[in-house]
Amino acid sequence: MALHRQLYLVLRDRIARGVWSAGAALPSEEVLCEQFGVSRITVRRALSDLQAQRLVERRHGLGTFVSTEVPAAVPRATLSFVDTLRKDADDTDVRVIEVEHTVAPPDIAAALELADGGEALHAVRCRLIEETVVMLTDAWVPARLGRRISAAALAQRPLYELLLAQGVQFGRVVQEIGAQAADPRQAALLGTDVGSPLLRLVRMIHDLQGRPVQHLTAVMPSERGSVLMEITGERINSLSAGFVVHTR
Repeated sequence: MALHRQLYLVLRDRIARGVWSAGAALPSEEVLCEQFGVSRITVRRALSDLQAQRLVERRHGLGTFVSTEVPAAVPRATLSFVDTLRKDADDTDVRVIEVEHTVAPPDIAAALELADGGEALHAVRCRLIEETVVMLTDAWVPARLGRRISAAALAQRPLYELLLAQGVQFGRVVQEIGAQAADPRQAALLGTDVGSPLLRLVRMIHDLQGRPVQHLTAVMPSERGSVLMEITGERINSLSAGFVVHTR
């Protein structure tokens, strides 16, 4: 990873953790150069990246200051699963990248319990806040449910609403959270660098009869999103709270 990107990640983390509070001045370019052993151009590129994310404000002749617009990390009130989907849709704009009815690849077919060669709806969309792409989603729905869903419909209503409108009732939801490096297409759509770290969430939604109704993979740059969970003490267990699965 380029030096300026490494420095950007370190400085961003310090801002997120409150090492420098809103409105506080960052160390001068000279101090950052000395502290991290990098050139002035590296420091300036890192600061420019922070400014592009509206995390800092650069004031001519005065220095660089933490933006007063940086939101505090306040947990959201507990919502139901559907309410969470609704809030996510309300808080962001959608850009439909691709919608097709096609044969599902083997791993998706297995997850959706489709026969070999089974067809499914495939929808790729971006979620934006003020023209900044914060999430890229790749969703698959069995053909029996996705046959009447079009790109025009997805531009107007989120996928979960279109499924509910067909009478689907959500039951069990299984989520896997991991990380990956951005591939060229993901980097282009998210406006980030190839190989940059992405948070990945894979969600499998079933109906009340236990039948798979949606497989969704969402990826987001680590600086543009996180996953918040709240589990009450009397209901906590390894499945609801999550557990680590090791691979070799």
